[in-house]
Amino acid sequence: MAVFMAKGNKVTLTGDPTAHIYCVEIGGSVWRMNDKPYVQFADGKREEFPAPVSETCYDTGTSQSIQAVYTGFANRNITLRTRVELEQFSEDIFVTLLVEGEQKGEISYISFPAPFTFGAAYGDCGELTADNLPRSYTVLPRMQGVLIPAGQPIDIKDGMADGQIFQRDGYMPMFGQVRENTGYLAVYDTPFDVRYELRGEKVAALWDTSLGYMTYPRRMLFRFMENCDYNEIAHAYRTYVEQKGLLVTLKEKIAQNPNVAKLIGCPVIHSDIAKMISKDSEYYRPDDPEHNDWYVPFETRALQLERLHEMGLTKAYTHFDGWGLHGYDNLHPDPFPPHQKAGGFEGMAKLADTCERLGYIFGIHDQYRDFYFDAPTFDIEKAVTAADGSHTEIAFWEGGKQTFLCSAFQPAYVRRNYRIFEQQGVKIQASYLDVFSIVELDECFHPEHPVTRQQCAANRRECLDYLDSKGIIVSSEEPMDCILPSMALCHHAPFYTTSFFDNMSHAVGIPIPLFELVYHDCIIVPWIGDKYSRGGFGIPDTDSGYAYACLYGDPAYLPIDAKKEQMDRIMEVCKVSERYVFQQMKKHEFVTSDLRTQRTTFEDGTWIEVNFDTEEVTRSIEEETQKK
Repeated sequence: MAVFMAKGNKVTLTGDPTAHIYCVEIGGSVWRMNDKPYVQFADGKREEFPAPVSETCYDTGTSQSIQAVYTGFANRNITLRTRVELEQFSEDIFVTLLVEGEQKGEISYISFPAPFTFGAAYGDCGELTADNLPRSYTVLPRMQGVLIPAGQPIDIKDGMADGQIFQRDGYMPMFGQVRENTGYLAVYDTPFDVRYELRGEKVAALWDTSLGYMTYPRRMLFRFMENCDYNEIAHAYRTYVEQKGLLVTLKEKIAQNPNVAKLIGCPVIHSDIAKMISKDSEYYRPDDPEHNDWYVPFETRALQLERLHEMGLTKAYTHFDGWGLHGYDNLHPDPFPPHQKAGGFEGMAKLADTCERLGYIFGIHDQYRDFYFDAPTFDIEKAVTAADGSHTEIAFWEGGKQTFLCSAFQPAYVRRNYRIFEQQGVKIQASYLDVFSIVELDECFHPEHPVTRQQCAANRRECLDYLDSKGIIVSSEEPMDCILPSMALCHHAPFYTTSFFDNMSHAVGIPIPLFELVYHDCIIVPWIGDKYSRGGFGIPDTDSGYAYACLYGDPAYLPIDAKKEQMDRIMEVCKVSERYVFQQMKKHEFVTSDLRTQRTTFEDGTWIEVNFDTEEVTRSIEEETQKK
């Protein structure tokens, strides 16, 4: 057994691979890993890492590296190679795991590295900082972002969540912790096959296989900081993304597709055309035929938009659900022709033309993951295939029985369908590809079209990029980091609450704009809700989406049947968003100890302050305007 040390100017790393203990010292504070890493095998057995057969420490020329090799797992031929290194220039710590000798499907997942020990004992949770926050807390990328004060267990509150990166548990592949005046950013540097597990107040990485194998080195980055808070954690992650060449701003997206500029300052008008709910669907009501089958003519929606224009609405982004033959969430990826009673191709084209004449963006809901059994081109051989050859089958959504289309086929369907729109004279200006940027990345084991999770993300982006290349403004549901470079707009990016399906649910932890602190100038995030409303999907029951739009400098949704007073309120928010859409959000802070008054500061130094109880909004830019 040996203890190795790697020393930088600010950071000192010590490691004992035999005892599985690694410590990081910065600013007089010590962060310690001491849980034993383990392998979870597919046969249900779990084995902790044994003592290493070799351990070394050496200078690579760019880093000081502690390496260990582990063998001797019971009746297994696998070898695990680990490396924990302190990079000389950045003083970042990289942790790498490489697996050799495994059989396909032998491993379920591996827990490595161990999480840093963290608890209330290390920080006085009762004494607040100057920003009215506890001195110690955990920061998670669950949806928009959540801060969990030390001393509180970090629980997953919804049965659908499992800590998967690139779902609602992880918009971004990162997390952080702050203890007194030091803290760290943790990044899953290889992010496509990883989950995190919450153990009390510890955040542990669980590496999944890719098509049955641990086929490539898995790596994490830890960046330690003094005088750290959640703002610094967000800025450190943005720097990481920039250094990787993965940050694409709205200005860059507009340079690629000038039509994206039309979004600036637009409210989002989300409406629908038709529904025809299958008897197989969870939404079907046998005693309520009007609920199961209804439509609104395209012409009626056009008249409603005319009315808004007459009231003074000069620009808007529209999003129409249920335009297909059987309405919303039906027949995909073969929804044509458009709903016949609503007006068919002709009615849809006229609605698009009306939007263009009014100066509104005509956008549609579209779907290329759900694969309905009654779709004209349905073929089970095109479906996502599990390792055992089976296929997921559900009958939840309106269209009834379905599986999932393998992402390998999605781009071809997109190209075909938008060619049909062109042939029929329907001018699509914007398209929302449903669920591409929120549901899990699909693995497909079909021997003729195998797809890894990383390839799935690339296939989804190919669909979005194809539409973008044709001048169509593209969006999806929520802003997953790996899809974000190909999106100009998302449906929403709200908070993690106690229930996704209860519109009056409570916040989990303390909501913070972690995502927007990283990406505010990279994507437009609209908010749902009017002034003094409370709750909604992902909106805590004490708050309104309108207040968050005001605070974050974002636009908001406008109902298609809105009254003049509501339209004026929403347009005021959208007007303010025009000023901030291209700016980084530099800081978020809690102004009062009850956390009900919050402030955001932007790149140009101006700020917005909102009281969430009274919804009073104060803006520094208003004061500057008055002085002029």
